[in-house]
Amino acid sequence: MAIGTKSPGVWVPVATPFGLDLEPDAEAFVAHCKDLLRAGADGLAVFGTTSEANSLGLAERKGLLEALVDSGVDPKRLMPGTGCCALTDTVDLTGHAVRLGCTGVLMLPPFYYKGVGDEGLFTAFAEVIERVADDRLRIFLYHIPPVAQVPISLDLLQGLTIAYPSIIAGLKDSSGDWRNTETVIETLPQLAVFSGSERTVLANIRAGGAGCISATANVNVRNIRRLIDRWQSAEAESMQEDLNAVRSAFERYPMIAAIKAFLLEATGNGAWSRLRPPLTELPVGDRRDLMRSLGFASGRSGDDGITVPEAPALGSRTDNRQGPGHAC
Repeated sequence: MAIGTKSPGVWVPVATPFGLDLEPDAEAFVAHCKDLLRAGADGLAVFGTTSEANSLGLAERKGLLEALVDSGVDPKRLMPGTGCCALTDTVDLTGHAVRLGCTGVLMLPPFYYKGVGDEGLFTAFAEVIERVADDRLRIFLYHIPPVAQVPISLDLLQGLTIAYPSIIAGLKDSSGDWRNTETVIETLPQLAVFSGSERTVLANIRAGGAGCISATANVNVRNIRRLIDRWQSAEAESMQEDLNAVRSAFERYPMIAAIKAFLLEATGNGAWSRLRPPLTELPVGDRRDLMRSLGFASGRSGDDGITVPEAPALGSRTDNRQGPGHAC
């Protein structure tokens, strides 16, 4: 999907691998990102919830983003998360992404103070836009009230699109409320509206939305890609059911830990075993249960490192090669 078109797509909030010292493993990160793009991802929404973005420092985020661009990843396929609690941090990360040529940024509201109204949030977003002061800026607002507990209301969205029609480009709706997603698509058709889970990707596309930005695209991007490409086919409903089954397997556990447990088993790279505190890794027993539920008798998932096999418990899939809690 090219942002700014009505063609739907799948973007991945890429998980972040860490070394023994809990520093980001740039080499493993870049390799995973390239695997995801080869497997069918339209783009990479790096530094989202699944990325443990709010456990990463500004220099770490900027360094990883530069590593991706330096490795040859097209910045037009990058939508880094830049929303922070501190205004100056959001401006810093957002300006950096724009200068690198990223297609847009995914922006949380400032989320530490709860109960703030639309006026304060409008001022916060407007201040970022005015300080970055770059016509190339495109903002995709990130609505994830179960985690941030600071919602982005329809009124706020409408006000921002009126004030900054060329800059406010879309929304990622991770509220878990399909009716909210549908209402935004209907009310603001000029925006690219992404579902925060592939559970509603078919409904999203049928309503005129932009597809999904989903945590489990880290491990199931190829099947999500297939449904998006065939959403008008007779098999679309069955494909959606298969996606839901895989999603359900991961949702039985803390999502970020489960994603990383799968990637550890898939690649054998210990960098995927580590989460930054306060998050903790999935216990070994749960990891084994997860892999069994996905159809693995034991251990490794495939030579591409991101393979969900055909598994009767998850429904039949015509292509068993896969690329790539509440995390979205």
